[in-house]
Amino acid sequence: MGVEPENTLRSFIRAERAGLDLIELDLHLSKDGALVVMHDTEVDRTTNGSGPIAEKSLAELRALDAGRGERIPTFDEVLDAVRAPLQAEIKDIAAARALAEVMRERDLVSRVEVLSFHDEALAEISRLVPDVRTALVASRYGNEVVERATAVGAATLVLNIRRLTLETAELARKADLRMIGWVVNTQDQLRLARALELDGATTDYPEIKRTGRFTA
Repeated sequence: MGVEPENTLRSFIRAERAGLDLIELDLHLSKDGALVVMHDTEVDRTTNGSGPIAEKSLAELRALDAGRGERIPTFDEVLDAVRAPLQAEIKDIAAARALAEVMRERDLVSRVEVLSFHDEALAEISRLVPDVRTALVASRYGNEVVERATAVGAATLVLNIRRLTLETAELARKADLRMIGWVVNTQDQLRLARALELDGATTDYPEIKRTGRFTA
């Protein structure tokens, strides 16, 4: 998030108070198998530590400063801190399996939509949680992304708006796919999202909610 330390409880609470429709977050597994919330695979960019998340225990991760005294939160902590619907992005099959367990235990099918760049991760979570809603995320893509989404059973495409063309948008609509553009942080990007008639957009700035519908 552009106004608070990203992927922290502080940022999620602010997004919810700003009235955003959904909150997007990224999940990784710690060395001891805990689902923790962070975008990168390493802690270097957003904390005072260094090294891969997968090589650190939950206790080691919790000891790091993620900005303004915030800690790296667990997925359970986010679930308890905010009530907004969530979009949880997973990176691999291992994270899909861990998330599936939490979703079943906490009955999260109606609250959590699962996102991934990786088709196999979406296929795995769909196998483990049959009623789960999924979305395929893509940065560098062409029209084939529509076929990828339908093949893996995703209902939504979350696409890099800088590469999104009218042709791709029309193909997605014909396939009955929802479309979300990312990242929409400027008025020009907002105008493009509206011109393409997207179903939503992801932003780093909750205040832009005043001019459109967004996730954070």
